Amino acid sequence: MSLDHEYAILGGMNRAKVGRYLALVAAATSAGAVVMSSSLGLWLESKGWPRILTNWIATAVSAGIAWTALYWMLDRHAWRWPLVGRALGVPDISGDWIIEGVSLSSDGERIWRGTAKISQRWDKIHVRIDTAHSISDSITAALLCEPGGGHRLLYTYRNTPKIRERDLQAHRGSADLLFAADRQSAEGEYFNGQGRFTFGTLTLTREIR
Repeated sequence: MSLDHEYAILGGMNRAKVGRYLALVAAATSAGAVVMSSSLGLWLESKGWPRILTNWIATAVSAGIAWTALYWMLDRHAWRWPLVGRALGVPDISGDWIIEGVSLSSDGERIWRGTAKISQRWDKIHVRIDTAHSISDSITAALLCEPGGGHRLLYTYRNTPKIRERDLQAHRGSADLLFAADRQSAEGEYFNGQGRFTFGTLTLTREIR
C-alpha cells in the first residue's frame, strides 16, 4: 500500500484553478482523442444505440481521455520542469538525503545519523527517515515558498522503533525544514510527543550518486 499523502502548497497556485485550466486545455485538445473514441461510437451504433447518444458518449470519452493524459503528465513529469514548477510554486525536493541530527532532552545532547527518502509528485508526497533505531513516515505535510528563495517543509510523522529496540516507544512528532534555494541542503528542527518527549535539530544534505 502506498504511503504517499496529499500536501498543501502555501503561496503557490491554487490546485483547483490548475484543474480548471487542465479541463479547458483538455476540451481544446480532445479532437485527437475523438479519433480513438469514435470507434466506440460506431460499435455502439452497431448494437442498436441511437446516434445522438453514441455521439455524446464519444465526446465525453474523448474529453476524459485528454484530461486524464494531461493530468498524468503534470502529476508525474511536467511539474518538475523549471518553468512549470515556478509557475505552480511547487519545488522539487524529492530524492535521497543524508541526515545528521542532534537530539536534545533533559539527559543532554545525542548526535544521530540516518537517511531520508522524499517521494514527491505534484499532489502527493511522502517523507521516510531511517535511522539505526527507528523509522518514521510522514502523515501530513505542507510546502511554503519563502521570500528569500528557499522552501520550507512542515510535516507531521509517525515514528516506529525497530524490533530490537525494546526500550523505545512509538510516537508522533512534527518537523520544520528550510531547504536552500538550490535544494541541495536543508536545516530545521523536530519535536516529539505522545511517547517520547524530545526535540532537536536536523541537517539534510542531498545524496550524490
